[in-house]
Amino acid sequence: MNETKFNIAVLIDGDNAQAKLINEIIEEVSKYGKATIRRIYGDWTVPHMNSWKELLNKNSISPIQKFAYTTGKNSTDSSLIIDAMDILHSKSVDGFCIVSSDSDYTGLAKRIREEGMFVMGIGRKTTPLAFVNSCEIFTFTENLLPQFEIPAEENKLMAPGQTAKKNIPKKSIAEKNKKEFPQVNLQLIDKAFEISTNEEVEAYISKVGLSLRKIDPSFDPRTYGYKTITQLFENLPKYKVIKNEVNGLNHPLVKLK
Repeated sequence: MNETKFNIAVLIDGDNAQAKLINEIIEEVSKYGKATIRRIYGDWTVPHMNSWKELLNKNSISPIQKFAYTTGKNSTDSSLIIDAMDILHSKSVDGFCIVSSDSDYTGLAKRIREEGMFVMGIGRKTTPLAFVNSCEIFTFTENLLPQFEIPAEENKLMAPGQTAKKNIPKKSIAEKNKKEFPQVNLQLIDKAFEISTNEEVEAYISKVGLSLRKIDPSFDPRTYGYKTITQLFENLPKYKVIKNEVNGLNHPLVKLK
């Protein structure tokens, strides 16, 4: 995927997204392309949208005003969908990112994929499975939050200039993750590895990662406490990661032990 040419329209459901994570959301989108269109939809006359206002100019996001015509309802969903279809037919982007946890966007995600275009979603872990699986990639907002924060009481104990690492007992990543994160679905890992292997029964970790996303669009090593998929494989007892340098760059392989 050529990021210099791969343009993405980021469409945010302001009633259903977290303003405090906007920087992390834009950063996540940038892994897959350039966020050329950035729009957020909501009723800007209501108080709960105030948290977004100071972030709009900082992140070059265009606010779209949509009034709620009926009590308990809003027109955000339909407005976002109509805009998405206009952008889709204009051929001005190569993909979409829908920021919401609302199942109402399931049909939109399916329609975009039918056109052969990239579509990703960003939302909470409570997002209905139908919407998650309609996207090519789905990132949970919980994975965008810092995973290892220092408790306030430990910060108070540190002397001026002392780093946190000196004050916290060291634990292995695997040991810490067993206590704080869900267990890795080994059946899913094994299936993706099997799909990705070559004649030497080894596979590029990057290729396994793509296979995992094809099977489960929401697969993310951060769900299990690992920053990268390489780090995840390094902590799986049945797999071995092999360093593989090509032209000075590491393209690690993985194989069964």
